[in-house]
Amino acid sequence: MKSLLLKSYAKINICLNVVGKREDGYHELDMIILPLQLHDSILFTEIPNAKDHFVTIDDFSLGLFKYNIATTAIEKMQAKYGFTNKFRITIHKVIPMQSGLGGGSSNAGVVINAVNSYLKLNLPYEELVSLSTGLGADIPFFLTSKPARCRGIGEKIDFVSVKNDYYVLLVKPDAGCSTQGVYEVSDTMDLPMGDVEKVKEALETGDDELLAKSIFNALEKPAISLVPEIQIIKDKLKLAGLKIVQMTGSGSCVFALSTDKRLIYKVAKELEKQYLVEVTKVIK
Repeated sequence: MKSLLLKSYAKINICLNVVGKREDGYHELDMIILPLQLHDSILFTEIPNAKDHFVTIDDFSLGLFKYNIATTAIEKMQAKYGFTNKFRITIHKVIPMQSGLGGGSSNAGVVINAVNSYLKLNLPYEELVSLSTGLGADIPFFLTSKPARCRGIGEKIDFVSVKNDYYVLLVKPDAGCSTQGVYEVSDTMDLPMGDVEKVKEALETGDDELLAKSIFNALEKPAISLVPEIQIIKDKLKLAGLKIVQMTGSGSCVFALSTDKRLIYKVAKELEKQYLVEVTKVIK
């Protein structure tokens, strides 16, 4: 049987507005997401005569988690399209969990694409987006992993351009953030609203001064109330001379963007004894 070895990329939210909460419990969002070279690796193989799909993840910290969302994605596809093939999905985790870097959603997006390709379902992009809607707000984005503005519950996607070549420093405290927990706290707060158009303009024109002033994440305030170390990391990155600094997603990972490779690696070395640190790049 043919196997597919696939890259499952991480992401950062360069801006994130919580527009409102729907009756079904989902939150309406308006955000710009950038894909990163940092990635999990997925080995996707058909299992002949198996009774069920088999998903394994080589991250021992996942004793806290009952399943990977990739399992849900493949089961949803099977229910809709009626195929009987069963698959083994082996995920080598590099993207930390509960970080806001989208690891689980990325895995699901990659698996959806893999099933579509492997079984030659020939499902158009719009149908894949529809299929992934409701599984997680980031999954439609991960069907392409291209810089994009995502609205609604993630299903309304407009691609954006990024002029500069950004290095990315990722710094995560020991404590993670539960997405559900952060949104529950956010529902009790008045959240700020940022200007997405200014962030988009800054990315497209390469205006880092405008970007530093315009980036925002409405979920920072509730996340910091749960994990105060997020604010400490932000302050350390700015004190070190990095200007484009923010928490990604629902946290707890903080990122810094810069075109200065030397500065990024210098700060990474300074912080790696205290925190989980990764250096990567934005995929344009």
